[in-house]
Formats: sequence, C-alpha cells, structure tokens
Amino acid sequence: MNDERKPVTRTPFGARFDAALDARGSLCVGIDPHPGLLQAWGLSDDAAGLAGFADACVSAFGDTAAVVKPQSAFFESYGAAGIAVLERTLAALRADGALALLDVKRGDIGSTMAGYARAYLDPGAPLAADAITLSPYLGVGSLDPAFELCERHGTGAFVLALTSNKEGPQFQHARTGDGRTVGQSVVDDVGARNAGAEPVGSFGLVVGATIGDTGTDFSRLNGPILAPGVGAQGGTADDVKRIFGDARRHVLPSVSRGVLQHGPDVAALRDAVHRRVDEFAFLRA
Repeated sequence: MNDERKPVTRTPFGARFDAALDARGSLCVGIDPHPGLLQAWGLSDDAAGLAGFADACVSAFGDTAAVVKPQSAFFESYGAAGIAVLERTLAALRADGALALLDVKRGDIGSTMAGYARAYLDPGAPLAADAITLSPYLGVGSLDPAFELCERHGTGAFVLALTSNKEGPQFQHARTGDGRTVGQSVVDDVGARNAGAEPVGSFGLVVGATIGDTGTDFSRLNGPILAPGVGAQGGTADDVKRIFGDARRHVLPSVSRGVLQHGPDVAALRDAVHRRVDEFAFLRA
C-alpha cells in the first residue's frame, strides 16, 4: 500500500505570511500552557485544564493575531490527551485565519528528518501546521527534507540562528573556517534557499530580540524572522529596530507571557494583542 500523501497546491507560506502581516499586523502570540500559568488561570494541571486554556487562546487569538505559536512541549507533557488538544488547537487556529506556527525545534538527518517534516508540514497530517521551528546544529543541509516538503505543500520553516539564551553564543558566535560566525552561516544558508522568492521566501530564522549588536547581516535573507524575547524577557521595539535594520519589514516579534498574563478573560487577551500590534506598527510602515 502506497501511503505517500499527494501534494496540495496552495500559495507558498512566504506569500501567506506577508499577507497576514498586512492584514493583522506584525505579531506572533505564543500559546505556552505551562503548569504555573494553568494555575494562574484557575485551571487544573491536566488535559482538561489544558483544553480550557487552549480554547480560550483560540477564541482570543485565532481571528486577531497574524501568527499563533503553540509550544508543543507543554502539550506533549500530557501524553496522548495533550496531543489530541494540540491537534484541535492547530486546526482551530487555521480555521480562524491565523497562521499556526508549531514550536517543535526539530532537527535530525535523513529519513528521521523526513518523518518529522511529514508529521507537521504535510497538510494531511493530524498535526499539520503552517510552519514549524527547526534546529540546524546537525547542519542546515540536514534540514533539506523539511525544506523540500515546505516547497511541495506551501508550508514554512523557521531555523534557529541567534537565540537569546545565555548558552547560545558559545556555538552561534563561534567562527567557521571562512571567518563567518556560525550564526551568520545559518543566515546565509537559509537566505540562499529564498533567492528570487516574491514577495518573500518561506524559510525564516529565529533571532532573539535580546541578542544585542552581533554584526549579523540579514540583508540577503529574503525571508521572515521570528523575534522572541520581546516584553517579559526585556526586548523592546527599539531593540527590534536596531538589530534588524532594513530587514525589519518581515520581522515577527513573538510575545507569550506579556499577553498570556491577561488571561483567562478573552477580551483582555484580545486587547493585549491589539496593544502589541500597535507597538510594532512601524515594522510595516
């Protein structure tokens, strides 16, 4: 029996991303249902509480935010029941018009990487997302099965390049044989895969809004940039403007705690999103 799913013809992720930012503003809202936040919302630390949290987030963000990013780990921690909630959440977000970016940070080689790609980037998969996060530290080329499936199905990928955790610089700022930093080499390798795409490519980066001045050149990326670290982690609109310069039109600031702290009231969550969108309106000006 041949189980290969047929390609789905649709607009590439990069074009859908560009249109979403035009329509809803430059903001990604995270869905991070860790136990402490469930408790703060008055919800139980089990699959039922998880479902209540996710449903409120979909109601608040699905028809409001351009991109919504569920963190897979917090759903996985509840086993099969948690994965079922994640499946429903991804489908509901997409039905409401948000781009669903699943934060899974996968990275492997060969058939294993192809399996991860098929699990999340094939529109026929139970956990189908519009895009996922990927880790390149087995080499950007090891992610080719994911890039190929993105091209086949009009989905996207965000590759970790320069992260804001304190351990990141040990690897990301190290120099390669040609003198570039490892982070710059990731930027360049991903940018090469976006060459010629209009209005922007489907392969993006994850670059923390708190990395400071690294001298990284994003001018030839031609792709989206997910910028976590805004708000509770200390990143500001001025940081985003300074770090990304002329590439800022396709920068997507990512906020979780700064919005989720206003739950469980759906109206308050929506208002928090609108305030953040206004804060970053200069990105598309």
